[in-house]
Amino acid sequence: MSVTVTIYDVAREAGVSMATVSRVVNNNPNVKPQTRKKVFEAIERLGYRPNAVARGLASKKTTTVGVVIPDISNSIFSEVARGIEDIANMYHYNIILCNADKKKEKEIRVVNTLLEKQVDGLLFMGGAITDDHVQAFKTSSVPVVLCATADEKRLIPSVDIDHEKAAYDAVNVLIQNGHKNIAMISGTLQDPANGFARYQGYKKALEDAGIPLREEYVRVGNYRYESGLELTNYFLELPERPTAIFAATDEMAIGAIHTLQDRGLKVPDDVSVISVDNIRMASMVRPQLTTVAQPMYDIGAVAMRLLTKLMNKETKDTAELTQVVLPHEVIHRNSVAHL
Repeated sequence: MSVTVTIYDVAREAGVSMATVSRVVNNNPNVKPQTRKKVFEAIERLGYRPNAVARGLASKKTTTVGVVIPDISNSIFSEVARGIEDIANMYHYNIILCNADKKKEKEIRVVNTLLEKQVDGLLFMGGAITDDHVQAFKTSSVPVVLCATADEKRLIPSVDIDHEKAAYDAVNVLIQNGHKNIAMISGTLQDPANGFARYQGYKKALEDAGIPLREEYVRVGNYRYESGLELTNYFLELPERPTAIFAATDEMAIGAIHTLQDRGLKVPDDVSVISVDNIRMASMVRPQLTTVAQPMYDIGAVAMRLLTKLMNKETKDTAELTQVVLPHEVIHRNSVAHL
């Protein structure tokens, strides 16, 4: 059975006090080079590993950030997580990544578990932010930043895009290409920051162009590929088939393209398809998908940098300073045709 080596063992081996060992481990400059060398030699001989939890209790900092991700299999969130991790490494923070399976109860539970583990800050990615979420965040003893989402009242610091404007710009591409019969595969309308916002963008683009909103042309999916497959079949059975489909996510758009192709239709000659996100698969599918890119990596990186500022009290937690909206961009590819 292995024996845990303590700071006391290192101090005894090196012939110094425990306070001196602590100063060496924490890179305190007030240690003589010769003494520092003796301590490091003792650490190496004994195989001592500093206890991060104990150090955190002493300094009241663990240099650890908790990250809650709604669906680890979704490529959007993996790209956001890359941005988070790169900036966390730059500022010497460790990451605890937790998958919540898009379940509110699990999200709240994971948040509380991370707080119990004495994390210095929290990043919460994606999904609808309910009153229960806001309550948990507001009572947190550490800073919280929402990442790729926002609460409806903008009470919690966040980094995101303008989802309504992104959807508006996507639908406007179709309108500018002569389309009027435009269907939408929406995300959940219970998510005000994303699903409902993108629906509002679709609705406003039609309204500004003088195109009536047709209820049969709007169906709610779950953001995933299978929704695109299933709901496109519904649109194809309508008496007046749409000439274009706006999907709220790339995954649903790719599902739409595959259903259209399976039914013997050509994209974009028979039906045009456009969406929002710009995941990697958008450029791999054929035809390549025209989409509105949200800067996933940058969202993660900026959110992590904002969190470091809040953790180190470099900025005030005010809505004016901590509601960050990053720009989106229309990526023109091959899935939209001019009528």
